[in-house]
Amino acid sequence: MTIHKILKYLALVIGVIGLILLGRIIMAGDDAIEASASEQASYLEPMMWLAYIVMAVIIVLVLFFVVKGLFRGNIKNTLISVGAFLLIVVIAYVITGGEAITLRDGTTVSANASHWISTGLVVFYILAAIAVGAMVLSGIRKLIK
Repeated sequence: MTIHKILKYLALVIGVIGLILLGRIIMAGDDAIEASASEQASYLEPMMWLAYIVMAVIIVLVLFFVVKGLFRGNIKNTLISVGAFLLIVVIAYVITGGEAITLRDGTTVSANASHWISTGLVVFYILAAIAVGAMVLSGIRKLIK
């Protein structure tokens, strides 16, 4: 049995379990869910555990195949790409600033957290601009040919 078939059956089993748990949540209704929220055992807890398990399996599989691909492929290009990404993060961190922010509900966001949020946004903008630029450049090259 190939790994594709095993993963296909595993996905089917997880999907059926998820549907059963979803049906249980829907049949319980809003009032029962709100009443059980303050108790230890709620209607949502099994669904959350299933989500945690699926997320853990996905993370393990991704890490396995990434490491496997690193040793099989060209590690130099991978390290250059990771280095370029880290350079973009460092540039974004340097050009952004952070200050403590008070939210509407009264909680505060620390200056460090605000700085990292700003950094994440700037990294997203830089990568989006690079992606759009690459698509435009590719389109122009096709038009020229």
